[in-house]
Amino acid sequence: MNEPKEYYSTDEVAALLGLHVRTIRRFIREGKLRATRVGKQFRIAESDLSKLVGSDGETKPARSQNRRRHIVALTTVDIDAVGPAERERLVNLLGGAFKSLDNEQTSRRFDAIYYEEERRLRLLINADLDVTTAVLGMIRVVLEEMENG
Repeated sequence: MNEPKEYYSTDEVAALLGLHVRTIRRFIREGKLRATRVGKQFRIAESDLSKLVGSDGETKPARSQNRRRHIVALTTVDIDAVGPAERERLVNLLGGAFKSLDNEQTSRRFDAIYYEEERRLRLLINADLDVTTAVLGMIRVVLEEMENG
């Protein structure tokens, strides 16, 4: 891959940009990166790759040396012995707090699943480490307040 190519595979694009191949496939699905399907694989034209990285098309895309590491955690929290009223209160408080956290990350997510028969609330937090840590702290505080009445 020393010479510029006319078309790249998703694996080659991922290696060039220092991204995971799943990210490249997601870019294709979301329309952020134009690709042509050849059989079961995608091929990305150099011109489309250049558009993605903001290049003028004359230089080969290179892996960014100034890229900051970004860590995202998917955390599952199960809380037992939660009644329907407590579930509603917890989800509203924590969901609102999650949305209000000032963070530039756009792909963060907070979901809640309630298992009525088991009276179990499952919280799913998908966010960077700082936001995840803040939400876990909020869960602790809210549960302590609910227990102390």
